[in-house]
Amino acid sequence: MKVVAVDIGGTHARFALAEVEGGRVVDLGEETTLKTGAYASFRLAWEAFAEQAGPLPRAAAIAIAAPVHSDVIKLTNNSWLIRPALIPEKLGVDRFTLVNDFGAVGHAVAQVGPAYLRHLTGPDMDLPESGTISVVGPGTGLGVAHVLQREGRYFVSETEGGHIDFAPLDPLEDQILAHLRQSHRRVSIERIVSGPGLTAIVEAIASAGGRPVLAGDNKALWTSALEGSDSLAAAALDRFCLSLGSVAGDIALAQGASAVVIAGGLGLRLADHLPKSGFAHRFVAKGRFERMMAGLPVKLITHPQPGLYGAAAAFAQEHAG
Repeated sequence: MKVVAVDIGGTHARFALAEVEGGRVVDLGEETTLKTGAYASFRLAWEAFAEQAGPLPRAAAIAIAAPVHSDVIKLTNNSWLIRPALIPEKLGVDRFTLVNDFGAVGHAVAQVGPAYLRHLTGPDMDLPESGTISVVGPGTGLGVAHVLQREGRYFVSETEGGHIDFAPLDPLEDQILAHLRQSHRRVSIERIVSGPGLTAIVEAIASAGGRPVLAGDNKALWTSALEGSDSLAAAALDRFCLSLGSVAGDIALAQGASAVVIAGGLGLRLADHLPKSGFAHRFVAKGRFERMMAGLPVKLITHPQPGLYGAAAAFAQEHAG
């Protein structure tokens, strides 16, 4: 059947038509991206997409960058208010699925297949068909979920694992923690392993070396770091990758994972950098469990629209009957 897949973030809402069958996504059409600030409500953006795509199917798969289990859904960086009970009436649909945006990524991991899963470290093998897959995604924040696979079925649980405590592992990370404690009573791993975290790392490294740091644009800082054109930014990126490896390994231990998938808005940008960084060393550096950690495959999801694909996959699972 046809379904409208939607991925709603703070800045953009992405739409596509998807074909689902037998609990899985068969096809995902071309994406249309609309700026949320240009529309006063989700309904108006939906209608704008309908003007481009023609008559829409009466089914919706909606991923939202917010908790979805409430009577009124309020996005953090978006003025839209979404009332799930009114979706059938306002959008003209008979069936719909709501899923948290990182929960949608978990569904995408479960369904995209090997073609969209790039090997990073550990054994170069497909994801296991049984067991737990940990999903860790640095972006604006740090998303964490897990996919449990049993007897041909899978179950996705999004978590708040990005908010566990940051654990420094060397003197420089002690200094990073001390620097961040000047602004935050409690320092979570998301303060370091996220898009804004690179600025925090740069500031901490500069402070430790007695160097002044001018406030700058975080986006430009990431560009400089990835290009290697700024030595301080490049050093911060190396530290970011080390911390991501540590965190991904910790999450895998906590969830009893058989494999790990890196996702998130920064995942693709780091695709070429992670294999050359200290990510793999930190991932396995878990004391008595190093041998076990070295046996876990670590992948990177490379699908260009995991949120849209995952929303459609979540709908396919919920309405498989």
